[in-house]
Amino acid sequence: MISLRQHAVSIAGLFLALAIGLVLGAHSDVLTALRPGHGSQQAHVATLTTQNDRLTGQLAAADAFLAGAQGRLLAGALANRTVLVFTTPDADPVDVDAVGKALTTAGATVTGRIALANPFVDSGQGDRLRTTVTNMIPAGAQLRTDTVDQGSLAGDLLGLALLADPATGRQRATDQERVLILDTLRNGGFLTFGDVRPAQLAVVVTGNGARAVDNNQGEIIARFAGGLRGRAAGAVLAGRAGAADASGPIGVVRSDPKLAGAVTTVDNVDHEIGRMTTALGLSEQLKGITGRYGTGAMASSLTVGALPS
Repeated sequence: MISLRQHAVSIAGLFLALAIGLVLGAHSDVLTALRPGHGSQQAHVATLTTQNDRLTGQLAAADAFLAGAQGRLLAGALANRTVLVFTTPDADPVDVDAVGKALTTAGATVTGRIALANPFVDSGQGDRLRTTVTNMIPAGAQLRTDTVDQGSLAGDLLGLALLADPATGRQRATDQERVLILDTLRNGGFLTFGDVRPAQLAVVVTGNGARAVDNNQGEIIARFAGGLRGRAAGAVLAGRAGAADASGPIGVVRSDPKLAGAVTTVDNVDHEIGRMTTALGLSEQLKGITGRYGTGAMASSLTVGALPS
């Protein structure tokens, strides 16, 4: 059953998606009008420019409305839950901060941020990262036998070290083991972090997928999110529209049946609807539901509780 919160978010999100589509359509019309062979269409271009400005304003208003309504729409969705936020090198700080705000508005406690550095998502550093990971397994634990690539291995290790066992709620690594793992990865240039405490859930915030092809970054980030999800009660991978392209991390997750069935993806985190959907999607994960949300390739619906696209 769709809750009142989901219904309200869906309606607001649909208006936002409509505005986005109209803005993009206006841009396309302007480009068409300027192509050779179309003659002088300055008046038409001026009209489209005015229309585009108006729709851009409506898009900003929709974002502002959702930002103002966030407290009512997200209240209690993640009450008494803890979340650890991971960021990729191309993640926009504005998106990261906004996702953190949505999580806390939903009632969650964000226990820290861990920033993956460029070597972490560089396939050329894969052997070095794999060697580092396999030498730091917590006592009594074992990495999954099917995690052989660097993204999956690193996600599996950090999941063991930082995310509570969903079945028991207990931590699987000691404080000393966590410190050793994080410090070693930081000293190796793989990540940076501030104050970090264990959590139940994980969010990975990525960017627009502009460098996804470089050194296989999209694949590495996607499989890292999958590795985290294998050890957590829930995980969401959130990014911008380009991340949903075939080589982008969200695109990789959505095209892989195993990953798509485990990790919830959100491809419009640069808008309020995407940030709110990230929090709601994490709440859904606690119920065993995985979604593909946004307006990008292979998205199943705009947001939680919305009609399929």
